Amino acid sequence: MRKALQVIVGTAIMSALVLAQGPGRRMGNPPDPAKRIEMRVTMLTKQLGLRADQVTAATKIFTDAQTASETARTGIQTARKSMSDAVKTNNTASIDQLSRDIGSYTGQLVGIESKADAAFYAILDSDQKAKFDTSHVGPMMGGGQSPAGFHRGN
Repeated sequence: MRKALQVIVGTAIMSALVLAQGPGRRMGNPPDPAKRIEMRVTMLTKQLGLRADQVTAATKIFTDAQTASETARTGIQTARKSMSDAVKTNNTASIDQLSRDIGSYTGQLVGIESKADAAFYAILDSDQKAKFDTSHVGPMMGGGQSPAGFHRGN
């Protein structure tokens, strides 16, 4: 369980870093949040055999997490843009503050995504949990972005 938590937290942090890079640094345009959620739920359905009621619940969980994370995602993007200016002007005080801001926003994302992961895991039946616990289920949201960054492995 501890290893799984470490992987979840690591995935969430990577998601925040990818988002913080902003548009233009990624290849192509990623799918919108609703499409990413749909892709994730489709992947989970294939791997775990989700029932229709679970698909509905998972979609709601991940959508709610996406909505809850918007402020933090925007904060990271804004802080990264400001960080670029601070670096160019050698404003070390701003660099320190912006680093703390990005860390705080990243922590918020980890919390939101981990709560969504827990809510998703709770809707699984025992057979699905067993499949989930023994398989490698990673984020399918494009560019590491996910409302819920479940990432399990042995």
